[in-house]
Amino acid sequence: MRARIIFVTTIKQLVLTVSVAALFALFTACGGGSAASPSAGTQAVSKAAVGEKIFFDTSLSEPAGMSCATCHDPARAFTDSHALAISMGVSEGVIPGLFGGRNTPTIVYHVLTPVFGFAEEGPYGGLFHDGRAATLADQAGGPPTNPVEMHNPDMASYVNKVKSAAYADDVKRVWGNDVFDNVTEAYKKITATVAEFEKTDKRFAPFTSKFDYWLAGKVKLTSEELNGLSLFNASDKGNCAACHPSIAPSSVTPPLFTDFTYDALGVPRNAAIPANADPNYFDLGLCGPARTDFSSPTLCGKFRVPTLRNVAITAPYFHNGKFSNLRDVVKFYVTRDINPELWYPLDGNGNVVKFDDLPAQYRINVNISEPPYNRRLGDLPAMTEVEIDHVVAFLNALTDGYVLP
Repeated sequence: MRARIIFVTTIKQLVLTVSVAALFALFTACGGGSAASPSAGTQAVSKAAVGEKIFFDTSLSEPAGMSCATCHDPARAFTDSHALAISMGVSEGVIPGLFGGRNTPTIVYHVLTPVFGFAEEGPYGGLFHDGRAATLADQAGGPPTNPVEMHNPDMASYVNKVKSAAYADDVKRVWGNDVFDNVTEAYKKITATVAEFEKTDKRFAPFTSKFDYWLAGKVKLTSEELNGLSLFNASDKGNCAACHPSIAPSSVTPPLFTDFTYDALGVPRNAAIPANADPNYFDLGLCGPARTDFSSPTLCGKFRVPTLRNVAITAPYFHNGKFSNLRDVVKFYVTRDINPELWYPLDGNGNVVKFDDLPAQYRINVNISEPPYNRRLGDLPAMTEVEIDHVVAFLNALTDGYVLP
């Protein structure tokens, strides 16, 4: 278990601050967002309602065909539902054959993520796998001009598409008639409009899983789910709660199942990612290539701990989408260090190349101290096959949209 009393206190304070504002917006929204004063006509319109239109508009890519929702499907906890993305681990952009370098993460509960910062034990918070986006608006501003996602050549191209959309007058109503006059400012306001949708629509923070109803005393967990929760929490078993706390960080929200920290887990290299065809290419998380403001060797290979809410329906897993099966993920945690041959390739001499998705000099950053990573060759696994099944059963209870019997 991590010794992080001061650190956890900091996280609790941050989550409390973020949660109060976010949940106030969620619980006061009617259909998403608060009404804004009209400035381009007489009919008031909410920023959130306009943001929803932008989020689902497939005409905003170049060429047309991709929206935010293309890779963030509401029916799948706002992750990519396309079979190709699940099998490859990364999403295809609007140009056929162009694929991103990282797994598309869920954006459910992102509204509760604190901004990127440092605490006693290291970095925390921020959006994207490497935390480079400080706000929801910053995150929304990434894909439109990304050459392998929505493929707009510049901000002006994207802004002009919104300006020509059927809802352009609604954008003017919430921002003013001159909203499109300055491209840079218009881009910021458009992405802020999308962010308002994410902040206020209840689908982005529903808290409607079986686990939530169990916490409320409205349903019982099965014996397998209860045992899975116990194993999930036990420091000598799954120890999942060390990074994915199952206890609420404050009285404002239920458990978020992430502490927002960063860790290097030694996930095997995903050969399906086109960029990985170059043996000298490595995704180093906090150290780039997407993020460019850090160069500390101790941070290389670390990615933000994701929420486990909806994890049963948000395959593929890890930043590189290496795993498409949730049970394999749990088994990887349990057997990574006692049976590395199950997960990593062999070199020319028949030796296992552990942590093969990191350059040799950064493999020292991989977590080998916390259970269950503290096992070594020849040790017994922290959990049996049956116990792994029980943890998976519990993780399935974290899926939103549970219907009470």
